[in-house]
Amino acid sequence: MMKAPKYAVLQKIREGKRTYGITPRIPGGFIKPDQLMHIAQVAKKYNGIIKITSGQRISILGLKPEDVDKAWKDLDMEPGVLSPYSVKNVEMCPASFCKRAKQNSLKLGMRLEKRFYGASTPNRTKIGVVGCRNSCTSAYSKDIAVIGDVEGYIVTVGGSAGFYPRMPDVVAEKLSEDEAYYMVEAIYEYYTREAEMGEKLGHFIDRIHFEKFKEGVEEIFKEKI
Repeated sequence: MMKAPKYAVLQKIREGKRTYGITPRIPGGFIKPDQLMHIAQVAKKYNGIIKITSGQRISILGLKPEDVDKAWKDLDMEPGVLSPYSVKNVEMCPASFCKRAKQNSLKLGMRLEKRFYGASTPNRTKIGVVGCRNSCTSAYSKDIAVIGDVEGYIVTVGGSAGFYPRMPDVVAEKLSEDEAYYMVEAIYEYYTREAEMGEKLGHFIDRIHFEKFKEGVEEIFKEKI
């Protein structure tokens, strides 16, 4: 039996034939035209189908198992997801280009993306960063969200739009850019240190109760600033 290729997702098995999808890393969903054309060329070479994902990335679907490694080599890009037990991605709105933005959150979003790309976690974790409370990218449904407002940044935790939907809890408000960054670091550190393996952030918060979670995060945050 052929070993499953690395950094690929198995799709439906039709008539005993397996096909896979791969998703390269595209920070914040921003990509240069030449790189976009390159992805299309690789997809065409291996008879793949391009899918624009909900996570601000581009997947190549329908790849034969023997073509996955070759496609990755041709792409010469990092995989979007390194492990199911990691930060899956940092989604962000185009605040630098938007008239509604209250904070230019794009710089902060990219800073967080570089810091947390592939970072190990008890369970898959999504981070959202947006420039206003319209919350494009559905930031409130993310495990961790940083939301720009007139007086600074709001940070929320535990949001989920998955199998068990959950409204987020507000951890802090009126934060500067640096404070928001360190607050996300504090949340990550407390979660990875205290949660059980396989436990989503929202489920962890519900188990220990939000006030205890907030106290633990604030202790770490104070040490950072």
